[in-house]
Amino acid sequence: MGMRPVAAQWFEILTPREDLTRALRCLAATGAVELQTHSQATSRAQLPDLHRGLEAFGELARRYGDWWPDPAPQPVETAAEPAQQLSVALDVLERWVADAAPLITELQNTRRMRHDLDTLGSAISTPGDQLPDLHQLAGSGPYLAGRLYVVPPEADIQQVPPSVLLQPVRTETDRFLFAVGEKAQIEMLDEYLTTLKARPLELPRWLPGTPGEATAAIDKRIAAAEETATRLEADLGEIHERHGLAAALGRLRLLDWYVTHVPELPVTERFAWITGWTSDPDAANVDARLHDTGVNYLLRLGEPPADVSKPMVLRNPPWARPFELFAALLGTPGAQDVDPSRIVAFLGPLMFGYMFGDVGQGAVLLAAGLLLRKKLPVMALLVPGGIAAIIFGFVFGSVFGIEDLVPALWVHPIEEPIPVLAASLFFGFLVVTLGLILDAQQCHWRGDDMEFWGARLGLPMTYFGILVAIVFTTIPEGRFPIEPAWGIWYAMLGTVWFIAGYAWRGRPEALPAAGDAAGEYIETVLQLLVNTISFVRVGAFALAHGGLSAAVVGMADSVQSMPGKAAVLTLGNALIIGLEGLVVSIQTTRLVLFEFFIRFLRSSARCFKPLPSPDDEAPGKERRES
Repeated sequence: MGMRPVAAQWFEILTPREDLTRALRCLAATGAVELQTHSQATSRAQLPDLHRGLEAFGELARRYGDWWPDPAPQPVETAAEPAQQLSVALDVLERWVADAAPLITELQNTRRMRHDLDTLGSAISTPGDQLPDLHQLAGSGPYLAGRLYVVPPEADIQQVPPSVLLQPVRTETDRFLFAVGEKAQIEMLDEYLTTLKARPLELPRWLPGTPGEATAAIDKRIAAAEETATRLEADLGEIHERHGLAAALGRLRLLDWYVTHVPELPVTERFAWITGWTSDPDAANVDARLHDTGVNYLLRLGEPPADVSKPMVLRNPPWARPFELFAALLGTPGAQDVDPSRIVAFLGPLMFGYMFGDVGQGAVLLAAGLLLRKKLPVMALLVPGGIAAIIFGFVFGSVFGIEDLVPALWVHPIEEPIPVLAASLFFGFLVVTLGLILDAQQCHWRGDDMEFWGARLGLPMTYFGILVAIVFTTIPEGRFPIEPAWGIWYAMLGTVWFIAGYAWRGRPEALPAAGDAAGEYIETVLQLLVNTISFVRVGAFALAHGGLSAAVVGMADSVQSMPGKAAVLTLGNALIIGLEGLVVSIQTTRLVLFEFFIRFLRSSARCFKPLPSPDDEAPGKERRES
């Protein structure tokens, strides 16, 4: 499709109310639809009813959500009107709560008892004669009371009632405190230790006196608790299946998505009107998906309402799509702007590879990009970046910082820094020139070629003239038949061209227009020169990378043993890959955004945001988190 963004296509769908949810799910499944309503004739009763019902569901989710199974995805064919689905799903939950609540309470008590038994077992597992008689401690009364406290390791216990006897116990991971004393004072100790975040445990009366016998008794009761918990979990699962809880939660996930992502739609007694945008130019995929799922509908493509802003779609081949991120950092290119993704797909890796030229380190980055790009799409940028680093690694003759394994196809940066810096400066000249060419192309797309040819052409004329004057001043006289003065005269011609052109365009207010043009001209020319010089940092970082690699290799050479050399090289290269990889990525992004995009990119449009699928989100997730 070229490098020009395309406006999304406006569509309108008329469907019966009973097919509304099915139609919306089909549209979401295409990943090519953004909903937007513009009519005021919307239903005002439907969504508030759903909100109230979903609030009741949110309350149940807060109380019982941890006990629920995963929601079952709902077949599109089963989708019905939202209010009806909500009523059915809430009825299922209410019947489930009536049967499951007592079971959940019993299961919670069993798990709590199981946890307390584990804690008690850990406390009495201390070897030696540190512990008192556990049976007597547990059976103390009616005037005495015994306790076991789980105490935070950092707690500083100072205020102990005078008649309370304490026995501290420490294990490798925990700190415990056995206590016996008058009942009233033990209760005072409970309150005090609670402020220190200690947790008191009642010592059971069935506890035998010796640690060995107590451990055996605890293990027996733990086994019984596990058996009870297993039985209760099985019973709870049977209740899930009997009530169809997973299916009901799937319906509620769909409704939660409906309320969150679907705007109020024009709804009559029998029909609903769905409007919005599609990135599918002729809506063929949308039409096929609706047809295949049996939705009754009428689909029409047309011009959007005059008061609606069109979202823009970037149509790039797969290899350029990861680089759409760069333009997105500034916004979305408009219909009259260039989509620079394909250009950045070449410029970005070139700059990255030049600054990070190493065969071995580039291979590591390439492997990381291939492994991580599915989980983290942004990591796909490491694939072309790693390939470019490998290529420039051969150009500079570096493999994990070692420069005598492969011959350099060009130079070693540390040995010959001037050519490395000069090449980066020439690359900057090409990038800035490309930005000026794209600016001219955008003038053509705006239908204003005369703005460029009649005025803005003066900028590249001045830019080239200044560079010619600088370059040929440094070349010995007689080497070329070009004099530096020619460049100065050419730059002056560009100055007149720019200011006079805008003055002519600003008639009859030619003088103010010329003043504005002069101010813009001075600022832009200075920006062009600064933008070009900024690319010297590409060569500077290539030198820094070579210096850091040389330092790592030097430290490795100073180690006598081979394992030591390998360890230094491994850790050093890991440091370079992590630290310089981040720094070089930032510098590449900065150069693209502020030295290249600034010449042409306006980012004046809004992006296309497809409707997400309801199966991507758990029901009530936001409600439980809040």
